[in-house]
Amino acid sequence: MYKTLRAFTAAALIALAVPALAQAPAPATQAPTKTAPAKPAAAHAPAADLLDINSASLEQLQALPGVGDVRAKAIIAGRPYKGKDELWQKKIVPKGVYNKIKNQIIAKQS
Repeated sequence: MYKTLRAFTAAALIALAVPALAQAPAPATQAPTKTAPAKPAAAHAPAADLLDINSASLEQLQALPGVGDVRAKAIIAGRPYKGKDELWQKKIVPKGVYNKIKNQIIAKQS
């Protein structure tokens, strides 16, 4: 009796599982490919769209994220810059603010 009950239970479970397996999506056969991490759109900004910290106006600098009136004036007072990274190297802006704006600025040489 016990063997019969076990066989019946196994048959019932198989009967229930077969339709569910037939409707399940097929597993992916291709190995996942490695892709480069997504970069923010600002990282691909053409040079014409970059703000030159050596010639930008006070208002243009204030429009940058994390740059208010005091930081914008400090940027202007520290000109000229050989490279945009001098903003944080000379402690004109904190590293966190620099990381937010580095893809939006450039330090052109005259």
